[in-house]
Amino acid sequence: MTRRKFDILLFWKLDRFSRESVRQTLQHLTRLDHYGVGWRSYTEQFLDSTGIFKDAILSILATLAQQERIAISERTKAGLIRARKAGKKLGRPEGSVSVVLKLADIERIRREGLGLRAIARSLGCSVNTVQRVRHCNGK
Repeated sequence: MTRRKFDILLFWKLDRFSRESVRQTLQHLTRLDHYGVGWRSYTEQFLDSTGIFKDAILSILATLAQQERIAISERTKAGLIRARKAGKKLGRPEGSVSVVLKLADIERIRREGLGLRAIARSLGCSVNTVQRVRHCNGK
């Protein structure tokens, strides 16, 4: 990597750069160092590839970023549980296809030379629905 298209990577905050594990975040930054690319946080002035405490601060900030990722995941899961308890139906809504699609209908239209999009349009459903019916019926 000697193209030298970049001299420095400026990121807003470390947690915007990476929310991966400490080890993975440090690997990314080490790789930048290896390529001769400096890096710096815009909002965290002490986080700079030329600073003497960069490794210690990186470890702490990367750990915090990972903990935030875990917290977001936990809040999302708690919200889904709360929604289920409240009776909210989760997931993709059932299609509004008025006629139950049968494989025979799809294959008949397919033999007419139409593609999946045209079949879906003519049956008033999505391409995914057509593919799912075909897949579930072994075609």
